[in-house]
Amino acid sequence: MGAETHSAPLFRVAHLTTVDLSLRFLVFPQLKAVVDSGGEAVGISSPGPWVSELEAADVHHLPLRSSTRGVSLMADIRSAFELWRILRSVDLTVLHTHNPKPGLYGRILGRIAGVPLVVNTVHGLYATEDDPFLKRVLVYLLEAIAARFSHVELFQNIEDLELCRKLRILPSGKGELLGNGVDLNRFDPSNVDLNARRKVREELGVAEDQVLVGMVGRLVVEKGYLEFFSAVADLDDRFATVVVGPADPDKPDAVPQEAIAEAKANGTAFLGMRTDMEEIYSALDVFVLPSHREGFPRAAMEAAAMGLPLVATDIRGCRQVVDNGVNGILVPVGDATELRQAVLTVTEKRDEMSAASRAIARQRFDEDEVVRIVMESYRAGLRSGGMAHLLPPSMSAEPADAPRRAGVEDVAALANLHYDYIGGGFLRRLGRPFMRVLYKALVTWDGSDVFLVEDGEGPVAYVAGVRNVGDFYRYFLRHHSPAAVLAAAPRMVRPSNLRRAWETLSYGGEESDVEAEILAVAVAPRARGQGLASTLLDEVLGELTHRGTEAVRVVVGSDNLAALGAYEKAGFERWRQVEVHPGESSEMLVWRQ
Repeated sequence: MGAETHSAPLFRVAHLTTVDLSLRFLVFPQLKAVVDSGGEAVGISSPGPWVSELEAADVHHLPLRSSTRGVSLMADIRSAFELWRILRSVDLTVLHTHNPKPGLYGRILGRIAGVPLVVNTVHGLYATEDDPFLKRVLVYLLEAIAARFSHVELFQNIEDLELCRKLRILPSGKGELLGNGVDLNRFDPSNVDLNARRKVREELGVAEDQVLVGMVGRLVVEKGYLEFFSAVADLDDRFATVVVGPADPDKPDAVPQEAIAEAKANGTAFLGMRTDMEEIYSALDVFVLPSHREGFPRAAMEAAAMGLPLVATDIRGCRQVVDNGVNGILVPVGDATELRQAVLTVTEKRDEMSAASRAIARQRFDEDEVVRIVMESYRAGLRSGGMAHLLPPSMSAEPADAPRRAGVEDVAALANLHYDYIGGGFLRRLGRPFMRVLYKALVTWDGSDVFLVEDGEGPVAYVAGVRNVGDFYRYFLRHHSPAAVLAAAPRMVRPSNLRRAWETLSYGGEESDVEAEILAVAVAPRARGQGLASTLLDEVLGELTHRGTEAVRVVVGSDNLAALGAYEKAGFERWRQVEVHPGESSEMLVWRQ
């Protein structure tokens, strides 16, 4: 079995989105939180202009070159294959997907690839109860399938969460409310340059006494641009209008160029993509979002945080930002007449509604709270899966003072510690399911001693020893071989793995005057430097001695100098060289009472 260690996997979290713009502007704070915790943040998306900013912030970007916002089944299939290659080559701790398309294939492939924790954020279901029946069936069915592959489902919108629970799209017990938020320090009118309002309005040619009505979003029909253009076309000279947002030509509902040309002729300014949005909001007097579908609109939250009165459609998402009659007005979808009247109404009430918007934003839309919930979902998800050892030190408590004997409830954690931190031999090649069978045998056999140390999240270090290694392997074959074969079957199709399995079992039964053996010692990175390996070795050697054992052996790869030094420090002496597997030299060390 061996007791060698290999390089510890990082706490590596990847966020999967369609395009790099989403990584930069939707989940950037969550990526930064991983970096700040001492982990490695990875963004997976199609490459684009925002990759350089991501990498400047220590976010490693991996490209999905076929990924696109457009409707293309072949492109989506190619993207899925690209993701599969990434998942097979990069050791991830967490894969965090974001719907729609990456959330579908990402969850499924992440789970199949064996990523320890697969998390998905539902930004907004692509069907509501008002959509045609066939569309709802298709969307809800795909979501139900994908949700059964993830470990954690986070919902930005309470209405989506309630719907998924009601229709049993979610498995029982799964689904947490995440909410949504923005940077309340950035989007705070008191923190914006006092000259910003004047500067932007001068850029637009808007007089100070005019009411500037603005809309922010991608130029797609779904955002309600056609209704917006119609509603503001007949406003008198007291009003000016502006649109901020990039074109999205890959979308089938991209706003027609003739509609944009007509809106420009009617006086609406188009600013395209802007990164100085706090200054843009400071220049507005009324914010409008007549969208047909939203999850939890970020632009509306930013506008509310900047103290703007809002006009939005009475749909899921907008209802979470606008309290009708308090900080804005909700109007029916597609009704340009009601939209125009609402703009006139909030203009008259904009002072009181402005104060209400800012208060609502401070209460509901704190980005820091969203990041906290996301990071807590990683901690809780890894802990519940017996993977708490993968957490960085900043996300875990200090280890307990004393080791304790491991029980059946610790099997998953022990198997995962071995899989992640012990190399050498071939056992890791057989996968986590096989390791769980092996450690169930170890903790239930009366001839073994397994001790562990844990912190507030779970086990972070352990040692496993047996009084007779040959007896253990014989016990394992008699009582656990059916489960072991089933668990390892996908990996045993390789003849080399089958051969190495036989070599290990043959080694375990070899004749030797030293029958007791330390099979494994592992310490998670966040718990290292505290002498836990020595403490655990002392514990297991003391127990073996108490049971009449006079000598204990351990096998370590000849090139593993760190492990050899650790065992020699614990009192083991080199005895002889062995080859558990032909061509792979190991040292057998022996401790004697």
